[in-house]
Amino acid sequence: MANMAQAIRLALHYAEKNLELKDVFGEDVGAPLGGVFTATQGVDCAWNSPLDERGIVGMAMGIAMAGERCVAEVQFVDYIFNTIDLLKIAGNTLWCTNGQFPLPLVVMSPVGSGIQGSIYHSHSFDAWASRLSGWKVVMPSNPLDAYGLLLSAIRDPNPVLFLPPKALLRVKGDELIPGEPESEQDLKAMIDAPIGDRSKWKAKWPKVKEYFVEIGKAKITREGSDVTLVSYGRTLPMCNRVADELKNEGHSVEVIDLRSIYPYDWQCIKSSVLKTKRVVFVNEDTDVTNFAEHLAYRVTSELFYDLYARPVVIAGKNVPGIGLHQDLEKNSVPQFDNILIQTKELLAEVP
Repeated sequence: MANMAQAIRLALHYAEKNLELKDVFGEDVGAPLGGVFTATQGVDCAWNSPLDERGIVGMAMGIAMAGERCVAEVQFVDYIFNTIDLLKIAGNTLWCTNGQFPLPLVVMSPVGSGIQGSIYHSHSFDAWASRLSGWKVVMPSNPLDAYGLLLSAIRDPNPVLFLPPKALLRVKGDELIPGEPESEQDLKAMIDAPIGDRSKWKAKWPKVKEYFVEIGKAKITREGSDVTLVSYGRTLPMCNRVADELKNEGHSVEVIDLRSIYPYDWQCIKSSVLKTKRVVFVNEDTDVTNFAEHLAYRVTSELFYDLYARPVVIAGKNVPGIGLHQDLEKNSVPQFDNILIQTKELLAEVP
């Protein structure tokens, strides 16, 4: 099975051959490195930009305004903050030009903790991204969704933020990407560049196929009736583990992988909460002005009289940054035990 970085690579290759993707660029995105996480390795239209996030986003906007499709990478989302004004302009361009200038661009930027990246390589961007009017924002939790969401993002006429979690980029999936060889070793031999001299290396791409994950469509990864867990990205696999653990204790836990932060699948959340009467929202962005606070507010506003207990938000600590030591990192963002304990506490509440 492909890992998430390989899935992104396969999607970019498919898009440059079939979806008119013309440029993939950013710091170290082209040869020989192919990105710090190797997610662009071997892609024909990938090239290296200067170390200039504003230049990268500005270039992407210009390419898109000229009618071409591109994927621009900001190497770590921690460095996207000096582009906020440009992201705002990109988001409102279609609207303020009365539909004359679609912006079919993707900004791809790895997010979150889990790699012990300390204060400069561990930031989340969920809440900030949700406030960028005019942008669609997606965050995959597995390689197949990464492949399908990226293809949908590239095809979309709107600007899309594609935010793969750093901690999951080397995690293998449970499902094959359409056209992916069944042997992991065969895939690695085809698309992973060798260590050392890569000057003559070229990828031997498998014949991957069209696969689109609809932006704005959530996925139920565990069916249940006692409580709903809503998550995405790095914390989604933890929620699945919590559901499996609590099943052994006689509890029925439903897990929703939101996949899209905006637009988000309110109907999926609503239907599940009406069934379970309890809901926990989980992500690792800081707990002040967290995106999940909006979801909890909407649940409370629209479904208050259907709830057995108050909605719960499990989020990162509101600290200036995440420390390098693994204990500092683990205690700054949600972990499996945090989700398990708080879900148990919610289940113990009786109406």
